[in-house]
Order: sequence, then structure tokens, then C-alpha cells
Amino acid sequence: MGGVRGHRRTGKVRTLIAGGALALLGLLITGTGWASDARSGPDPRLRALLIDAVAEADSFADRFDAEVWLTDMSNRLTRQVPDPKERLDILKRVHYEASRVDLAPELVLAVIDVESNFDRFAISRAGAQGLMQIMPFWLKEIGRPDDNLFHLNTNLRMGCTILRYYLDVERQDLVRGLGRYNGSLGRRSYADKVIERLRTKWYRL
Repeated sequence: MGGVRGHRRTGKVRTLIAGGALALLGLLITGTGWASDARSGPDPRLRALLIDAVAEADSFADRFDAEVWLTDMSNRLTRQVPDPKERLDILKRVHYEASRVDLAPELVLAVIDVESNFDRFAISRAGAQGLMQIMPFWLKEIGRPDDNLFHLNTNLRMGCTILRYYLDVERQDLVRGLGRYNGSLGRRSYADKVIERLRTKWYRL
């Protein structure tokens, strides 16, 4: 009986924690925690969007994990991606694509931060495109020349797959794997930027 009661107490505690997280969504997700004036309270649109995102976040172990991660990371991304729907779309897809190839989603966020500053329509001087700065020649290489690298799903699917491949080639050596991804193997500047961004901004609590 003691074990059953302990299990029930644990379940109640978890429910209370999850409920508290939902109540605090509007506080955590914005830079200041509140809407533009003190009488408005938490932004209801943002709260509703996050609840919907959590319900659809099929790459998470459970709903509680989704609440915590999406809330935390969305708060960090607010300055670069002000629109809450776009922000949550990016985070959900990053988590899904990173998890699909066994990458830490936080590492992918750090790569995007350095590569494109979360500009979905970024184009580099070399012609690389989108969030993860994919070279267009890859589309022809995989027989999909009409695909659009500015499309969120396409860009993240290819970027995560490429990064995973180069990390495997380099036997999980992060510096060398990132160097291959960026075309800067043998120079540490790019890898150091990503690692520093991961350490100072996209670390997991």
C-alpha cells in the first residue's frame, strides 16, 4: 500500500508541476514576462500557441518535457524571432529533426544562430541558403532540384542530416565535425563560435 500511495503522491506532484508550468507560460516566454502593460497580464495568444505546440510536439518523451523545453528555448529566441508562431514552428521542427538523427537540439540551435541568425531567407556570399545555410547543389545531388531550401522542413532535414554525417565521419569530434559542416576544417574560428554560443546561450537547464 505504501508503494501505491507513494506512486499516487508522485503523480499528483507531477500534475501540480505541469499545471504550474502552464500557468507560467506567458511569464517565461516573453522577454519581460508580461504583456506591454501591467493590466494586460500574460499574452494569451502566446500562451495558446505554446499549448498547441506542446500538444503537437511528437518528438518529446512526454507533454511535460515539451512544455519545459519549448518554453525555455522560446524565451531565448524571442529577440531574433519576434513572431511567436514562427518561433514555435522553428523550435518544434528543430527538435524533431535533431532527435531524428540523434543530435542535441541545442547544438542545432547554436549552429543556426551562427550560420543565419535565425533568418529563414538568409543567403551567404557563397550561395548557401536558409536557417542552416545549405548549398543548393545538394538538391540536384539527391535528385530533388525543385525543392526549396527556404522551406523550414527541407532546410532543417538536410542540415541536421549533413551535420550528423560529418560528426560521424570525425568520430564525434565536435570541432572537426563542425569544421566540415562549414567548410572550414583545419580552422577553429567557426567551431569555437558555435561551441561558445552553445555554452552561453543554448545550454540545457
